[in-house]
Amino acid sequence: MANAADPAADQNPKDAGSRVPEPWAGADGEVAEEEDEYEDEEELDEPAAAALVREKVQSVFRRLSTDPVGIRVHDVIIRGNAKTRDELIEAEVADLLRSATTVQDLLSAAADASARLRGLDVFEAVNITLDAGPPELPGTTNVVIEVVEPAIPLSGNAGVYSKPEAKAWSVEGAVKWKNLAGYADIWDASVAYGFDQTTEVGVGVSLPRFKSIPTPLMARASLLSQDWMKFSSYKERLLGLSLGLLSTRHHDLSYNLTWRSLTDPSRLASTSIRRQLGHNLLSALKYTYKIDQRDSHIRPTKGYAFLSSSQVGGLWDNKGLKFFRQEFDVRAAVPFGFWNAALNVGVGAGVILPLARGFMNSSTPVTDRFNLGGHNSPVCSLGGISSLLGFRTRGVGPTEPRRLVPGESEDGSPAVPGRDYLGGDLAVSAFADLSFDLPLKVLRDAGIHGHAFLTAGNLAKLSEGQYKNFSLDEFRRSFRSTAGVGIILPTKLFRVEVNYCYILKQSQHDSGKTGIQFSFSSP
Repeated sequence: MANAADPAADQNPKDAGSRVPEPWAGADGEVAEEEDEYEDEEELDEPAAAALVREKVQSVFRRLSTDPVGIRVHDVIIRGNAKTRDELIEAEVADLLRSATTVQDLLSAAADASARLRGLDVFEAVNITLDAGPPELPGTTNVVIEVVEPAIPLSGNAGVYSKPEAKAWSVEGAVKWKNLAGYADIWDASVAYGFDQTTEVGVGVSLPRFKSIPTPLMARASLLSQDWMKFSSYKERLLGLSLGLLSTRHHDLSYNLTWRSLTDPSRLASTSIRRQLGHNLLSALKYTYKIDQRDSHIRPTKGYAFLSSSQVGGLWDNKGLKFFRQEFDVRAAVPFGFWNAALNVGVGAGVILPLARGFMNSSTPVTDRFNLGGHNSPVCSLGGISSLLGFRTRGVGPTEPRRLVPGESEDGSPAVPGRDYLGGDLAVSAFADLSFDLPLKVLRDAGIHGHAFLTAGNLAKLSEGQYKNFSLDEFRRSFRSTAGVGIILPTKLFRVEVNYCYILKQSQHDSGKTGIQFSFSSP
């Protein structure tokens, strides 16, 4: 029996075993004339017999490395799956294995099949071996798949995380129950509590496939509360159901049904925010196309990435939120020949338009508009037109003064109301980031490196008739920009940056500040 899932077997034939499966010896129609030789081995002393077997194994692998050897899969045998259904494993890998017509193709297919089964996240180990087929069917093999299921299917994790867009830290925990129904289904429940009273509770289930449906399926119900009082004078509460309808390597299609509530406990919100307070129903379909060929998400040194996201709100409901939201993101990384340096560049753009009657005079939902600012690294956050280092979260773009309450401040002067950041219907952002190794070897060994960056972006309001006042030249001239340098501490889970940000350009009511800024980003 030969292990097909171990790529090292091709490179070290001495470790492949002392017997070559019959299909490999007779796959091209030749008669296996080695039977008498194996009988002669018994008459040889032990060192000579071992040398003879080693020579035969080496000759087989030399043949595999030079010429294709025909083979046919006779049967796929599954072992060790006490709970997982046979039909699920067969649906995942059987066609892939049976399509191989040579030993070389079968070894490659077995490695891909092993990766697929491990990707289900319900097995502790997967081992695929090739065994000889029936004696009456020369040139065939049986593929034996052995899986190891976890003794305890329940797992969990907890931690403390930074959420810049939610303006504080949060404690989060999650529990998963794997393979409850035997379809590689994963049931999970999660809770997040933010010290700024941001909370989220969710339960969901995901399946890699179900019966004749070849794509993964997902369903999730969640309750989310977020406090945006500091930035935009409202609190948001979402109760929703999300259904994953299609999920492949490059395509993702989902449907969301959400009951949304906006409140202003302070009663100081600006006029634009007050118009959107209350309850609304969001029924939206979202499609995402994604390609990511970068060699790393934490520190890309070569490759490219592209993401396009389209969302239509207001399906099957005349009174719900109606809008169309489109977003693009393009990235590229180019290596340099010194200090392991690499230049990452990216451009993102997005637009949201209302779909109501007389749509350009209507308003877009404030919660779905684009915002710039925050502490997320632009290198990691593919698909997010939000990062603009040096500026506070939601600290860029159109603003409006809050309601003025009669009264005086402590020094006797009239009270000055703050401003609400409203977000933009049109957003454009770009960045350039040059990463490089630091001179100390101890830092290079730990993956700690430096970078210099330049970020820029702008927002504009088009809805409520503001498109009439839009000027492309003015939009270009009012771009906000930041330059800086920093040190990056990469970990397996996230990327930590300590940056010095220098504001090159900002508008009157923007919230930007030159100085040291800490950034925590997940890929």
